[in-house]
Amino acid sequence: MKHSSPWARKLAAATLVVAACCAAGPVRAADEYTEVTRLLHAGQASVALARADQYIASNPSDPQMRFIKSVVLAETGQSAQAEALLRQLIQDYPELPEPYNNLAVLYAARGELGNAREALDNALRINPGYATALENLGDVHARLARQSYASARALNAGSAALGAKIDALDKLLPPPTMPATNETTAAPPPAAAASAPASEFTPPSAPPPSRQ
Repeated sequence: MKHSSPWARKLAAATLVVAACCAAGPVRAADEYTEVTRLLHAGQASVALARADQYIASNPSDPQMRFIKSVVLAETGQSAQAEALLRQLIQDYPELPEPYNNLAVLYAARGELGNAREALDNALRINPGYATALENLGDVHARLARQSYASARALNAGSAALGAKIDALDKLLPPPTMPATNETTAAPPPAAAASAPASEFTPPSAPPPSRQ
């Protein structure tokens, strides 16, 4: 089942910007990527996951399908597995920004805003023009700001200025939501004090990097 958290709106697309590297050839590979993504969006996540696993069994080093699988896992609430897969992708392909972005979404969804900010900084070091990561970083900073304002107001309850700042951020940021039992993808909810950054499934547009 697809996650409804606001973080799920800004996960990096299920399309990694990498050259297809599989024995089956780029055309067949692209067909497989498209089909697994279609199955996910059609609500057939278990079928999508099985198909991704079948493909990966024959093409274990294919970064694209591994990335798509991480999206399927996140969308079906299997955040621990999605995180492990993203970490492995980062280790194998450190020049790809999308895994960093999606890892940040998972962090933010469970309120680990400092870790989310660090992951997004890494994504933007790789691709400074990565719009999704930039927006997510803005959301993370906004949530951190809200936490600081809330802490300050706890010490100075009479401050109208602090109350106005918190109210303004509450209007700007979507309310946090609880993740499903195994949820994640880009986005279970952040800590109660701050809502999560967005995470949308839209393919990145940068040119494909050389073999990662």
